Amino acid sequence: MPVIFEPTMTAWLLGFLFACASGMAIYQKVSFLADRLGERIANGKITIIDDGLMPGKLRSRPFDSEGIPGQKTIIVKNGILNSYLCNTYAARKLKLRSTGNADGTGVSPNNFFLVPGSVTPQDIISSTKKGFILIRTLGHGLNPVTGDISRGVFGLWVEDCEISYPVSEVTIAGNLEKILNQVEVVGNDLEFRTAVCGPKIRIGELTVAGE
Repeated sequence: MPVIFEPTMTAWLLGFLFACASGMAIYQKVSFLADRLGERIANGKITIIDDGLMPGKLRSRPFDSEGIPGQKTIIVKNGILNSYLCNTYAARKLKLRSTGNADGTGVSPNNFFLVPGSVTPQDIISSTKKGFILIRTLGHGLNPVTGDISRGVFGLWVEDCEISYPVSEVTIAGNLEKILNQVEVVGNDLEFRTAVCGPKIRIGELTVAGE
């Protein structure tokens, strides 16, 4: 069924993508994105950026922990995997250049976000005949090697384009690449409250199980 991700849940999904696009995971071959630069991993609505140069944002910085200057890196451009995120060690292992993401112990995001669309949050809900609004996830169930996701969740049920009632004790299951390819709508409500953030999005089809 269609699943609407609240901004905090979009951030959670992007956090998983960041872990998979980290140069540390790539050179160790523990990510489904290894050796996939230049390939399509999402539909054309998806552009994801890591930018350490945005004025006044939480994770902006002139340089990382290794002294590499802050920079803007386009990770996914119109659905195409454009770059990994590397410190100098991961960059050497991959024969790439550091992206200014070193944090002293590995790789961390600067301002990592999904570029917003033009649709309001209200219009996303009002254009959904039936579906599930994802509010929170519970437990574990993320596999970066395959991109598979399986988590306990709770949220709100949408019926006839309106929020009807709360839902708990259900699970969602899917694959990160397939989810990114099934994004139907990207909202305009991006707010930079954390290092990883995104607007409300609607996934066309995601498995939701429970009573």
